[in-house]
Amino acid sequence: MSLADLRKDYSLAGLLEKDLARDPFRQFEKWFQEAEAAKIHEPNAMTLATATREGHPSARTVLLKGLDGRGFVFYSNYDSRKGRDLSENPRASLLFPWLALERQVTVEGAIAKLTREESEAYFHSRPRASQLGAWVSQQSAIISGRAVLEDSLKALDKKYAGAEIPLPPNWGGYRVNPETVEFWQGRRSRLHDRLRYRREKSGDWIVERLSP
Repeated sequence: MSLADLRKDYSLAGLLEKDLARDPFRQFEKWFQEAEAAKIHEPNAMTLATATREGHPSARTVLLKGLDGRGFVFYSNYDSRKGRDLSENPRASLLFPWLALERQVTVEGAIAKLTREESEAYFHSRPRASQLGAWVSQQSAIISGRAVLEDSLKALDKKYAGAEIPLPPNWGGYRVNPETVEFWQGRRSRLHDRLRYRREKSGDWIVERLSP
């Protein structure tokens, strides 16, 4: 089958300036709640794009774990490929692909690590198995086989039996402080609605309509 034959027209909804919330965080929360109501699988799944100092890009799916007026939060191993990218080039783009609703949201901005206290609070809210997994995984490193992970997990499970698992020194949160947030709504004839919030130097948000 030719990929050119895979075509869908979008007709579920539109997006007008008068319908937007006063800032992108409130608008995102509105759309996120609608994604949850539509029972989209893992609506907090987002593509995180990073680049090295030289501009070599990479992307992967991570989970949004926090949102407030300061930005979008996720957690990771600081020694991973994305962690290395972000230490060299602390900027990122996020993409939420809510395809069932014919929607996507794109976030771009600077990124910074959360405080150790913030990371510890989240780490200890995770299931015990996930806490152990953060210690086991040398994320993005080459390993000889699956047994390396399973053996390490057994050893750590025994080591911390009946005890609190500490936060790994190389694991914690990041916050993307958005400079732009674009809300994309599919429309007929590929004339999609693209409304972008852009933060001015004053800190105020302005809304711009982009051509599809």
